[in-house]
Amino acid sequence: MKLLTIALDYDGTIAKDNRLDDRVRAAIGELRAKNIVILIVTGRILEDLRRVAGDLHFVDGVVAENGAVVEFTASGYSKVMGSPPPARFLEALRAEGIAFKGGQSIVEADASDAPRLLAILQRLELPLVLVFNRGRVMVLPQAISKATGLYEALKILRLSPHNALAIGDAENDHELLRACEIGVAVEWGSEALKAAADYILPGDGPAAVAGYIQAFVTKQNLPVPVKTRRKLLLGYTDDGRPLAFAVRGRNVLLVGDTKSGKSWVAGLLCEQLILYGYTLLVIDPEGDYTSLEALPGVMVLGGTDPLPRPRELLRSLRHADVSVVIDLSHTPHQQKLEYVSNLLVGMAILRRRTGLPHRIVIDEAHYFLHEQQGGNLLDLELGGYTLITYRASQLDPHILESTEGIVVTRESDPQEISALRAICRFCRGNMSEREWAKMFEGLAVGEAVVLPLTAEAEGSVRRCRLVPRLTPHVRHLSKYIDIPVPERDQFVFWRNGAPSGRWARTLREFVSVVEHSSAAELGDHLRRNDISKWLANVFGDYPLAKTVRGLEDEYCAGKLPEVTSSLLDAIRSRYDCTDPAAV
Repeated sequence: MKLLTIALDYDGTIAKDNRLDDRVRAAIGELRAKNIVILIVTGRILEDLRRVAGDLHFVDGVVAENGAVVEFTASGYSKVMGSPPPARFLEALRAEGIAFKGGQSIVEADASDAPRLLAILQRLELPLVLVFNRGRVMVLPQAISKATGLYEALKILRLSPHNALAIGDAENDHELLRACEIGVAVEWGSEALKAAADYILPGDGPAAVAGYIQAFVTKQNLPVPVKTRRKLLLGYTDDGRPLAFAVRGRNVLLVGDTKSGKSWVAGLLCEQLILYGYTLLVIDPEGDYTSLEALPGVMVLGGTDPLPRPRELLRSLRHADVSVVIDLSHTPHQQKLEYVSNLLVGMAILRRRTGLPHRIVIDEAHYFLHEQQGGNLLDLELGGYTLITYRASQLDPHILESTEGIVVTRESDPQEISALRAICRFCRGNMSEREWAKMFEGLAVGEAVVLPLTAEAEGSVRRCRLVPRLTPHVRHLSKYIDIPVPERDQFVFWRNGAPSGRWARTLREFVSVVEHSSAAELGDHLRRNDISKWLANVFGDYPLAKTVRGLEDEYCAGKLPEVTSSLLDAIRSRYDCTDPAAV
């Protein structure tokens, strides 16, 4: 992901004995010249910071008083996030003889006075808390931290914390590091902070910080952390251990047979990314992801409406809290190809400039990226792509080479299995091609395999049972209701022990026949569970098949004599059976 913001603690991180390191100041100037926003995030009172650091125009903004005050240096705009210290609290401090400094929202004192400060707060029943910073202690409103101030500053600047890196050294920097995509603790700082950080910056003083941040002048991508606090839970292995993906800006491939659950897995990962606050662009050729609109900040464009023009889409994706699903299900195939090709080129430019969207999800990726030059549509260096396909072998080889994570649902095509083995040629272990084929073909619906190429697989094939989704998986009209099955798999309606002359090769045809059939006419099929078996084995819709099996059982038990309407309701609740010609 692209780096757009660096948030720096002041004392102990970039300053020693109150004085800002000259090399840090020079590095900040170089970074700002490259349009990287630099914010100082400090526990100091703003005027006190000005006293020791001088003119603050060398940075873009300051979050002072441990998050309670936000000020932008160029405009002079200032916002106080917390309420002023209560007058009776200040009077009590004076009466106790406690030396302190009062800011716009916080009170600062020597850490040795913490017990007396706490006693006063308890006596006065004030909703204030103590926060330590080395030898000092701050008294500030509840729920105020460096993170809250930083979030406010980024919101005003229309920047995302997922494009930000923070560096700190002390106890009051925990929330700052947690708020940003990468949290860096300096080696000479708090042991507890180092244990919680994504990365420990080696060195013995602010000069090391200068060298570290100066490296981003030429390479403006966020570094891949050794560890990360954000993980996407995929499922649980046979021994009950969770299998989770660390959130990183890598390219991920989801592959498997048609109707094996690839889009379902992609939606599962999308849900968690959205709830973490990442912005996504989902290219949805068949309308499988429209249910994501139930999550905060997600909008669905296209579908029965005109597809968004590039300018409209770029405006939407400039917001750091907005994700977009482009529903192409009502778009002719050739128009889809042209639209997505132009879109991907535009997105590569936008992401280089703004860092948004953080991840681009492309379903049916073989449609758009199958040629030798398909990789040219993607910014493979920046990464952050999730590609879903049942034809991985048809993708541009450069895309396959850039893949850093692979999840496989049921896979039975020998050509695709060979392609997966080729991608994992350096990490596939001693398994033969036959063993790979048996493993993939044996996957049930709701299961997946993570291949050794993926770091979280720890060098071996990891099989897991997938966790539930938050939003329903949508099966769209254009993808399933009118898609014919092979003639050998059509549903043939029988009556009195012989074919009735009616048959169905699509779900729409099946619904049409059932609409004009009585329960008695369907009786033999219901008693043999023909309908639920057809839905499961031919269409692969196991949830619907389970529901229909329950209706069949109730009919056979005499509890549901008029089963036809219930059967139709079950299908219509899962599929849009509206005839487009009638709309």
